[in-house]
Amino acid sequence: MSSQSTPLSLPGPSTGRGAPGSGNVFVQQTPRSLLVPFPCDTGTMVDVLIVEDEVELAAATAEYLEAAGITVAHHATAEDALTALAATPARVILLDVNLPGMNGFTFCRQVRAQAPTPIIFVSARVSDDDQILALTVGGDDYITKPFSLAVLLAKVRRALDRGTAMTAPSAEFDDGRLRVEDESGRTFLRGEELHLTATEDRLLRHLLRHRGRVATKTDIIEDVWGDLFTSDGTLTVHIRRLRARIEPDPDKPTYIKTVWGRGYLFEDGA
Repeated sequence: MSSQSTPLSLPGPSTGRGAPGSGNVFVQQTPRSLLVPFPCDTGTMVDVLIVEDEVELAAATAEYLEAAGITVAHHATAEDALTALAATPARVILLDVNLPGMNGFTFCRQVRAQAPTPIIFVSARVSDDDQILALTVGGDDYITKPFSLAVLLAKVRRALDRGTAMTAPSAEFDDGRLRVEDESGRTFLRGEELHLTATEDRLLRHLLRHRGRVATKTDIIEDVWGDLFTSDGTLTVHIRRLRARIEPDPDKPTYIKTVWGRGYLFEDGA
């Protein structure tokens, strides 16, 4: 396969949105039998897990990533992917929404409950509601089909680099309510550990490293997502979700302040 960045042409999305014709987005309830604990310490790990029922698309994507030296595994259903993750953890997950059986939103929520693995949605569903829901249930990024393989590779590489990056400048913080530890990488709220997603954690630590100064949207996107392809809308959703996790009143934030036209400012919550 040549290394061109021509967008892949895909069929339109199937509905997969609640009752036929209802237009409702839903997240399925996960059967208890599928709640597989992971990752297990097997000593093996794959760089990228593709969860995609379009076999030809998955094969083309895998071939492109493997040509760049990235190891790839593929499963066509969310159920098979959950089982596989228990034996072979992945460093990054590429996830479709419209899957047979469990949908991508539910799979993401299940993964996020157990691990901070970066999840990049790759879907033909292009509505704002779908993209917001994907980020809300724990996704780190969202790419719409058809997509550029070169852009996807850039996003995957950056996500992989995040796992091996050297220690960043200190993001240590403790105001008696919110405590962020650099050495352990853990975050606590009112004495209880707060399990943030990988993107939420990177976003919080970026803001903390720049506390007292305005962090521009461009700098945040480049540092947290590792590229300039991520939209302002994606950043806005993650800021809103992070506020919901740490602010006493997310509608009247005391930690993460919006500086209109520029970016965000982290202040002590006093």
